[in-house]
Amino acid sequence: MLIKACLNGSRRAEEHEALPLSPAALADDALRCRQAGAGAVHIHPRGMGGHETLEPEACAAAIEAIRERSPGLPIGLTTGLWITGTSAPRLALIERWTVLPDFASVNFSEDGTDELCTLLVAMGIAIEAGLGSVADARAFVDSGFVEQCLRVLVEVEPGTNDPIRAAAVIGRVLEGSGIHLPRVQHGHDAAAWPLLEDAVAHGYDVRIGLEDTLLLPDGTRAPGNADLVTAAARVRAPKGSASRR
Repeated sequence: MLIKACLNGSRRAEEHEALPLSPAALADDALRCRQAGAGAVHIHPRGMGGHETLEPEACAAAIEAIRERSPGLPIGLTTGLWITGTSAPRLALIERWTVLPDFASVNFSEDGTDELCTLLVAMGIAIEAGLGSVADARAFVDSGFVEQCLRVLVEVEPGTNDPIRAAAVIGRVLEGSGIHLPRVQHGHDAAAWPLLEDAVAHGYDVRIGLEDTLLLPDGTRAPGNADLVTAAARVRAPKGSASRR
């Protein structure tokens, strides 16, 4: 089972005292998460004022710092459209990346997805398809990029009444279309641990970190990302459960 550590996301510094934002803090945290059992990390690099950025210099600094401390650890970057607001500046910034991540997450709910995927493929960056709804799953099926994707990231939208059912419905769309890519399943806040436990029960890979939740399974505040990874590594599939990966 792959545990991908999502180190910071869009969270603000004041939300958690251990939230890693600088390249050095990301590198230290990534190493701790690797030692705790993480097999990959997902990060949102920060620029001036601690704001999320796709600027080449900030992305390069974060990637290089992590690779220096944790050689060989796969690193993924966000491509969230909210960072630039529209598609054209996002593409322009990513096209200027000089230090490339191992993979990048692409939200199939956003405008400009086809152009973004085309650029990532041309740059040799693996795509992680982010699917938050049935509509996203159908868009992915019809996109023409299935064969270029490293994995599918089933990320149930916050506030969904029945997140486990929602994830299962997304999965059925994929399976009904003959798509059997590796699947990472995760949720946010109150849904984070139930969706992780459901993923383990079905043999899927998982994601956990301060981007997704600030709490451990028992509801106490997590000291940091490595503690969340440690807790995730302790989750075991129920006896007799069948892998559907």
